[in-house]
Amino acid sequence: MGFMANTVSIYQYTVKGDLPANETGEWIRQCLEKSQFKPIDITPDSESVGWVRFNDHMNSDFATEGDFKFEDYCIFTLRRDQRKVPPAVLKNLLEQECAQWLGERPQLHRVPFRKKAEMRDDIQAALLSRTLPVPSVYDVLWNIATKTVSVSTISTKVLDLVEEEFAKTFEGLSLTPIHPVARAKMVLEEDLHEAMDRVNQASSDDVLLQIKRNKWLGWDFLLWLMYQTAEGSSEYRVSQEGPAPLEDHFIAYLYDRFVLVEDHEDGIRKSSIVGPQKDFTEARRAIQSEKNITEALIYIEKDDLKWKMNLKGDIFAFGSYTCPPVKIEKDEITDPASELEAVFFERMYLMGTGLQLFNSLYAAFLKERIGGTWPAKLSHINEWLYR
Repeated sequence: MGFMANTVSIYQYTVKGDLPANETGEWIRQCLEKSQFKPIDITPDSESVGWVRFNDHMNSDFATEGDFKFEDYCIFTLRRDQRKVPPAVLKNLLEQECAQWLGERPQLHRVPFRKKAEMRDDIQAALLSRTLPVPSVYDVLWNIATKTVSVSTISTKVLDLVEEEFAKTFEGLSLTPIHPVARAKMVLEEDLHEAMDRVNQASSDDVLLQIKRNKWLGWDFLLWLMYQTAEGSSEYRVSQEGPAPLEDHFIAYLYDRFVLVEDHEDGIRKSSIVGPQKDFTEARRAIQSEKNITEALIYIEKDDLKWKMNLKGDIFAFGSYTCPPVKIEKDEITDPASELEAVFFERMYLMGTGLQLFNSLYAAFLKERIGGTWPAKLSHINEWLYR
């Protein structure tokens, strides 16, 4: 689902590089036009990738800025159409072709490698020409003011594709993932950045290394939040800029879904706990056996509004991020374009508020984790775990 749905999976990036000083919207429009999606319905091509409008995936025309720009937001969709031949079908037809070829040549017992490869290519080309392309679409939401990009998927392979196409489309710009350490730098006051650097276990700024060496950050965050839910306070204050007023209060807690990991001689093992937890007994036992919480469903509430997100703690991806439903009053005289704009901004408000509250929650954890109070807090957590 895309960003206009109440539930969407999200991964976020910062944009590196500088936009043109003048006519930014027109430059983005021209870039999108040059890399627009081209259909392959009547061609033999196996794949096509390009940009389409977020509200009409059949339309790749970006004639005006109004087709993708809403004040500081730019939103467009990456569409990929692929033709795929089922491996089993290809294998069966190839075996039949090889059997027929050998039957015509009784002196041979095996099809030469090059001939077999040629047969495979011919069969695959013939099948592709008779196969309809299957479309996939992924929304890209670019906040020019904050230099952040959100993508409506958490699939690693798709994210790699989006990063590649974004860099190809917008020359001079690139996407840098907002991993746990990067988000920590975003939400912490500048005087705490040095403390964050001291606990950072990566030896360079390489993104993959930052993620691999700092998995402990997501583990500790989810453990802390579980303890807070059970024994501490679930009430927090808004400390990050966003739609909600600063110093407003909200609640956040864990409840009914955890994914845990443990190192094993055969590799990483995962296990899940699903269902309401009484004092988190099952999760605590798992942690006692040296497992770590790597994923959990986080609930956030403010006033009468509720959000929930399945946080993947290793990369800080937001799976199945559910916001309050958009409520827009419709009437017979409302212009469709105005209605779309109203729905869009209401959706951005609700989605942005939920992320603002999550960032405030993360900041509250970090101030304890990298501050001088963590040893005492960890002692309380361990007492509770082994109670």
